Amino acid sequence: MLKQEKLDNILETVNTKGTITVKEIMTRLDVSDMTARRYLQELADKDLLVRVHGGAEKIRTGSILNNERSNIEKQGLQIAEKQEISRFAGHLIDEGETIFIGPGTTLESFARELPIDNIRVVTNSLPVFLILNERKLTDLILIGGNYRSITGAFVGTLTLQNLANLQFSKAFVSCNGIKDNAIATFSEEEGESQRIALNNSNKKYLLADHSKFNKFDFYTFYNISDIDTIVSDSKLSKETFEQLSKQTKIILSKP
Repeated sequence: MLKQEKLDNILETVNTKGTITVKEIMTRLDVSDMTARRYLQELADKDLLVRVHGGAEKIRTGSILNNERSNIEKQGLQIAEKQEISRFAGHLIDEGETIFIGPGTTLESFARELPIDNIRVVTNSLPVFLILNERKLTDLILIGGNYRSITGAFVGTLTLQNLANLQFSKAFVSCNGIKDNAIATFSEEEGESQRIALNNSNKKYLLADHSKFNKFDFYTFYNISDIDTIVSDSKLSKETFEQLSKQTKIILSKP
């Protein structure tokens, strides 16, 4: 296969799936790690894709995302940063607490890094539930409803009714975009479930890697100033950190 054919293959995969990893390129095209990364950089230099940690993603036009990324697509993005955030955030939980964990790959990483079992966890995320079901937690509750296969979240009237009757010591949520005072996601239904969980929680935490900041998405479900603490990674810019610090407490985890 000629080089241009390989580049075309990479670009077609990115535009079809939304993302591609270096490992996928190495396997698919039988090239070295260095060559795969060089191909991605060449395509990125031509503004044909966007480089991310461990691979690349599709170019998305406009300031608002046109298409919602699937759970599988998101799993390959900012992996190290999500782990960094998750390890730090795990230390925010105390023995015996009842916590809510929302949907999203950052929160799936958070579930894997939970340092203690003597807690009750409530979630409307099937992936989070399946991760924690391998543990011996004091209590694990999955809130049902209408299933969104693209993210693995349960949403809708039944979900909201169940969440409205519950109280949490701490709620941990994520998002797709943070801009000015707005915390936003693609789905109104997912946003509403996170809003209710946050409202019913004594402490409200937002876990978001640096790529989520200064971006819009469709549905604003909460305000930064109403969040107790934002946990992000060490790649967040100093300027953004200083701006957010005027609105709420923000902590940067260490690699």
